Amino acid sequence: MRIVRGQGPSEQRPATVTGEAWFDPVLPATDGTTITTVFFAPGARTFWHTHENGQILQVLAGRGLICTDGSPPREIAAGDTVWVPPGERHWHGAAPGSFMTHTAVSLGATRWAEEVTG
Repeated sequence: MRIVRGQGPSEQRPATVTGEAWFDPVLPATDGTTITTVFFAPGARTFWHTHENGQILQVLAGRGLICTDGSPPREIAAGDTVWVPPGERHWHGAAPGSFMTHTAVSLGATRWAEEVTG
């Protein structure tokens, strides 16, 4: 068993996000799993990325969008849980006009790609 105490203040991470977002580590990388709570300002979103073994998103508050490469964005909202399969190229973030907070459980390595355009 391991108890992880609060990690301190939020970290703004503009390098892989368009707009403003704050990342609060819940569990630093442990056995290939990282858990982070992320607050996205309205319209902010991640760059395209994939996860080696998939990702689980639990939307805690607000409204957002998630998009798989080649498909239109889909709306997500507080109470929704999203499973992203291993290797699926995607992005996620807040909807225009709304903030969004989610907890992201990332399994295996995250591979970041380019900024989302359009």
